[in-house]
Amino acid sequence: MKNGINEMEHALPSSPMATVIAAVKTVFRGVGQVFFQENALTGACFTLGIALSSPPMAVAAVVGSAIGAATARALNFDRSALLAGVYGFNSALVGIAALFFFQLGAASITLLVLSCVAATLLARLAQRYVPFPTYTLAFILTTWALYFLGVALDLPQVEAVAGPKTDSLLAAIVRGVGQVKFQANAGTGLLFLLGIALNNWRHAVWVLMASILSVLGAVFHNAPTEGIALGLYGYNAPLTALALFLWRPSLIAPLLGILLSIPITEYVPMLGLPALTVPFVLTTWLVLALGWLERRLFGSTGGTSSP
Repeated sequence: MKNGINEMEHALPSSPMATVIAAVKTVFRGVGQVFFQENALTGACFTLGIALSSPPMAVAAVVGSAIGAATARALNFDRSALLAGVYGFNSALVGIAALFFFQLGAASITLLVLSCVAATLLARLAQRYVPFPTYTLAFILTTWALYFLGVALDLPQVEAVAGPKTDSLLAAIVRGVGQVKFQANAGTGLLFLLGIALNNWRHAVWVLMASILSVLGAVFHNAPTEGIALGLYGYNAPLTALALFLWRPSLIAPLLGILLSIPITEYVPMLGLPALTVPFVLTTWLVLALGWLERRLFGSTGGTSSP
C-alpha cells in the first residue's frame, strides 16, 4: 500500500458530491489493488478491460470492491488501508469468481454478497494476526468455500466454453495478464497492462516480462496447448513478480519468483481444487522465507512488502 493518498481524502468529505467521489475512488482503487496498484484510474481501466470480455463480471468486480469497502467502513477498519483499496481487492476477485463458476441468478448473487463480506473479514483477520503478507489468501479460501457451497446447493454452473485455438504465443502472453481476473481475452490483457502503466510503467514491464517467461516455461515443459492458449500459465507469475519487486526492488527476487512459479503453477491443479492464485501466494511466500533465512544467516536487509 502506498502512502501517496491526498490527505484531504482522510478527512470527512464536506459535501454529498465529495462523499460520492471519495467512495468511487476507493472502490476503483480496490479493483486496482489486485495488481498492487493504488490508483482509481488504473482500477477503472481494469474494469473496462473486464467489461470488454464479460460485462456482468465487470459489474461483479465493482460490486465486490464496494462491498469490501462498505464492510471495512462499517466495522471501522483502518481508514488509510480502506481509502487505499486494501479491503476491496479480495472481495472484487470473489465477486468475479462467483459469476465465473455460477450462472447469474438470485442464489448466486446472494452467495456473491455474503462471500464478499466474508472475504473482507478474513482479510482483516489475516492482516491483524498473520505476521507476513497474505496477499490473495482471503480470496482463495473464500472462493473455495463459495464454490463447494454452490455445488452443494446445486446452483446452475457456467458451462465451459471452448477456448481459443493455439494461435500465437503473443496472444497467450497477453491473455495470461487478463487471466488474473478470470478473463481469457487478449484485449482485456492489453487494457490491464495499460492501466498498470498509467500508474507505474516499471510494474507494467514486470507484468509483461513475467507473463512472457511463464508462457515460454510452460511451452518448454510441454504443458497442454489449450491451457497455454487460454493464458492459464501466465497469470500467477506477474503477481509474484510485482509482489517481490515491491518487497525488494531488484532483478533477482522477482526473477527467482517467476522461475519458481512456473512448476508450482503446473502442479497446484493436481490438488483437485480450483487453483486460483494459489501458485502466486505459495511462490511469494517461498521467496519471502528465503529472504528471512538470508537475513538470519547473513544479517542482510530486505524491503518492505505491500499488503
